[in-house]
Amino acid sequence: MNRMIKPRQKQKRRKVINEVKAVFPSKSINEGLARMIAAALCGQLDPTIDEIADIKTAVSEAVTNCIVHGYENNSGGEIKLAARYFDNNTVQISVKDNGRGIEDVKKAMEPMYTTDKSGERSGMGFSIMKTFMDKISVNSSTGKGTTVTFEKKIRIHK
Repeated sequence: MNRMIKPRQKQKRRKVINEVKAVFPSKSINEGLARMIAAALCGQLDPTIDEIADIKTAVSEAVTNCIVHGYENNSGGEIKLAARYFDNNTVQISVKDNGRGIEDVKKAMEPMYTTDKSGERSGMGFSIMKTFMDKISVNSSTGKGTTVTFEKKIRIHK
């Protein structure tokens, strides 16, 4: 059996064009601040209203998860937001807390799963982030915190 083996193509390394980092207290009032920071940076790529709404929604969900689950609504924690965009019009946003962490990331990413006992949370945060973004990754360590990183390609509109 003859097989043609294709040579590996080098993947082009993305170049960071612009980025912003922010640190703020884990207070629900700062959810809007995080959304505005992400929207302002992404606005430089001339996104559609839908693209910017998707990004703002994902940021909102990630920050809310930090506040409600990472710090259990204790405003004594910090949230770190890093947003950047690359030369291929891809936006990458990371939201990090140093809270309690997630015991089972795979389970936490299932729709409708929540550790909230009050009944106020739907368990759809990660599902919403996955729906609106092109890629999502979650790194968490119990007692040390969680970092959620997601990406979205902004289409070139002419």
